[in-house]
Amino acid sequence: MDNQFPIQQIMDLNGIIVSPEYKEKITADLAKKFYRQLVRIRMFDRKAISLQRQGRIGTYAPYEGQEASQVGSALALHSSDWMFPTYREHGAAFVFGHSLRNILLFWNGRNEGCIPPDGKKIFPPGIPIATQIPHAAGAALAEKMKGTKNAAIAYFGDGATSEGDFHEGLNFASVCKAPVVFFNQNNQYAISVPIEKQMNSKTIAQKAIAYDIPGIRIDGNDVFAVYFETLKALDRARSGEGPTLIEAVTWRYGAHTTADDPAKYRDQEASKNRRMETDPILRLERWLKNEGLYDEDWVRNIETDATAEIEEAIAEMEAFPPADPADIFEHVFAEPTWQIREQKEEYLRLIGGVTT
Repeated sequence: MDNQFPIQQIMDLNGIIVSPEYKEKITADLAKKFYRQLVRIRMFDRKAISLQRQGRIGTYAPYEGQEASQVGSALALHSSDWMFPTYREHGAAFVFGHSLRNILLFWNGRNEGCIPPDGKKIFPPGIPIATQIPHAAGAALAEKMKGTKNAAIAYFGDGATSEGDFHEGLNFASVCKAPVVFFNQNNQYAISVPIEKQMNSKTIAQKAIAYDIPGIRIDGNDVFAVYFETLKALDRARSGEGPTLIEAVTWRYGAHTTADDPAKYRDQEASKNRRMETDPILRLERWLKNEGLYDEDWVRNIETDATAEIEEAIAEMEAFPPADPADIFEHVFAEPTWQIREQKEEYLRLIGGVTT
């Protein structure tokens, strides 16, 4: 089945374009735009891990290694489209225009972190696995019913494809021809479970067959392949042809979250070796050098700008008062049920708070 769904690639590991039909579409401006965003979100990811280790934010889900999947797909969207991220797509949300301050507030336990800027349709990060997939299908169908050309993208990991919400969402979207792209970042581990122990399917893309929708498998570390294949899927959605399932094969270098130790279940040396071979930033850097477009001063300026942007967002985040633990019990129901009230009182007693 993996022969039926080969990994599509535009740029190889050496930064050489292997699909000639894309050479004219890949401009210097486009490539530099990708590079800036790749560096920007990697710097944020590393800083966020540092903040967590210092106790300045809570548990954090890193994405280093998966930047091309997030940048390429996010830049393919129209500004009026919907984005349905999981807890690992804050890089994509950042690229799509989310407030970096609010992204940090989310990881610091404040409800404001779930609020996107005005005019941005970015759903709160899906923490329960796969629950955002039916939401994305529903939002996309609503856009279709309103007669717009807006589409939705739903992100999820390989583990989500073993959840009922994945199958329900794909079936619903297929039946209704909803304008949605289901974007799977297959980083090959569902927390500590390798993909071969989680499913018998050779690919995730093949799961599209059951719903009679296109299934595409791409090199998730090739930002050009991610961008152009996501564009195709979104164009298909906007034209009324329905959803597409994209499997972007990638890798996370670090832990599932900062509460996790990947050395207990994965060969970290092999993971480190991937940096020299498949790293999405190094690959694009090789292309830029091949084209004579790489300039060290330009790269330093990108890093300087990103550092300033990140530090400003951190200062804004830390100007907020600490999150109130009682907030987790609010907004579950319009009026709290007796069970919620009891849980809230018990929890506040446990942490030494005051009951209300």
